Amino acid sequence: MVRFSDLGIGQDLVQTLWEEGIREPFEVQIEAIPPAMDGKDICCRAPTGSGKTLAFGLPLIERASKAESQRPTSLVLTPTRELAEQIRNVLDPLASRYGMDVLSVYGGTSYGKQRTGLDRGVEILVACPGRLLDLMEKRALTLEDVEIIVLDEADRMADMGFMEPVCDIIESCGEKPQMILFSATLDDDVSRLVEMYQNDPEMIGIGPEEISMDSMEHLFWKIKPYQKTEVSVKSVKRAGRSIIFCRTRRGVDRLGDEMQEMGVELSTLHGGLNQRQRDRAMSKFASGRSMVLIATDVAARGIDVEGINCVIHYDPPDDAKVYKHRSGRTARAGSTGVVISLVKGNEKRRYDRIQKEVGIKKRFSEPHPDDLEKKEFKLVEPRSKRVKNRSNQNHNQRNPRRRDRRGRGQSDNSKRGKRKKRYSRQNDSPRNWGEEKRGRKGRKKRRGARRSHPGNNRRRSE
Repeated sequence: MVRFSDLGIGQDLVQTLWEEGIREPFEVQIEAIPPAMDGKDICCRAPTGSGKTLAFGLPLIERASKAESQRPTSLVLTPTRELAEQIRNVLDPLASRYGMDVLSVYGGTSYGKQRTGLDRGVEILVACPGRLLDLMEKRALTLEDVEIIVLDEADRMADMGFMEPVCDIIESCGEKPQMILFSATLDDDVSRLVEMYQNDPEMIGIGPEEISMDSMEHLFWKIKPYQKTEVSVKSVKRAGRSIIFCRTRRGVDRLGDEMQEMGVELSTLHGGLNQRQRDRAMSKFASGRSMVLIATDVAARGIDVEGINCVIHYDPPDDAKVYKHRSGRTARAGSTGVVISLVKGNEKRRYDRIQKEVGIKKRFSEPHPDDLEKKEFKLVEPRSKRVKNRSNQNHNQRNPRRRDRRGRGQSDNSKRGKRKKRYSRQNDSPRNWGEEKRGRKGRKKRRGARRSHPGNNRRRSE
C-alpha cells in the first residue's frame, strides 16, 4: 500500500492528513505528486472528483515560499467561483497549520476583503482569471514572485473564453514558473497552452479519455412545452436526487418557482446570484436539504456532488461536448444513472446531431416518468429545525407533567404565573392594581382602591 510519505510529503503534513481522515492517496495523487515535488511541469488528464485538489495542493503547501505583502508565491487558476471556493476550503485547513495563508479571489464579491488579504500577504492565491486581472490593474498585487502556477479545469476555461486572460496572467509572472495543468480533456486549446508555456512536461492520464456514455441510460422524450414542468416533477420524484439544466437564468428561476409550488424541495444556481446565495444553494443541495438542483451550465463542470441519480436536459445543450459535461454529473464511480432529454418538435434535429457526435443511437419516445426506477431519498432537516425539535424534546423530558398555563388541575409555574400568584395574595396592594381588568368598570374599581388605601389617607404635615 502506497502512503503519502512514500510520495515525498513531509511527516508533519502526513500527520495532518491522518487527523483529517485522509489515509491513502488516490491514483492521480500517486502519479502527480512525485514529479510536482521535483519541480517538473505536469500535464494531467483527469476527471472531476478524482482527487486533483490534493494532487497539486500538497506540493504547493510543501514547496511554497514565504510571501510578502501583495506578492503571492503560488497561484491556482480556476474557471468558476464555486471551484475556487472549493479548493480554498480543502487547502486552508492544511496550510494554516504551517503559518501559510490561502486566499480565493473571484467576481461577485467585495474588493475590500480581497485587497485586505493580499495586503496581509498570502502564499497560495486561488483565483478566477477575470477578477485577478482586475486586481492587477488596480495594483493590488504583482505576480513577479509566483514560483508555481496551477491551471485547474483548463479545458473548461477554454470553453468559457478565458484563454487570452490566462495567457496574459502566465506572462505576467516574473521568471518562468513551474506549471501544473489539469484538464478533463486535452483538446486543441489545452494542447496550445502546453506547447507555449510548459517545458518537457510529465504527461499523466487518469481514467477514460472521455466521459463514458455507456454507464448511463439515455432517454429522449418527445414533449409539448406545457408538459415539461409536470414531467420533470414526476421524474425527479421517481429518480430522487437530480440536476436539471436550463439555458437561461430566467428559465432557472421560473422552473424553480413552478416546481416549488408542486412540492419539490430544490435549490437554484446561476450566474445572477451573488456568492453568498450560490454558496447557500450548493450547500443546501450537497448536504441533502434539497432533492433537486436547477442550474445553468455554470454547474456542469467542477462541482463534485455524489449520489446524483438523474440528469434532465430541460433545455437542449449547445453541442455534444456540453451534453457530455451535463450528463457526466450522474453514473459516477461505478454507479448507474439516467439522463432525460425533453425534446420539443423543433429540437429533434439538434438532438439527432448530438446523438451522432456522442456515439449513441436512441429512439424518441413518449414520456413515461412512472417507468423510471424508484429511488428513495430522505431529506435532511435544516439545522435550525433540528435544534428546535431537540430543545423541545429536552424541555418536555425535564417537565413531563407540565401542561398549558390554562390547563385544568395544574398550577402555572412560569414567571408570569408566579407573579400573578404572589400578587393575588395581596388584594389591597397597589402592585396588584395593574393586574385588574381594564375598562370603564375596572377604572372605577381601581380609583376607589387607590382612595381607600391606607397609604393615601395620610394628611400632609402643616
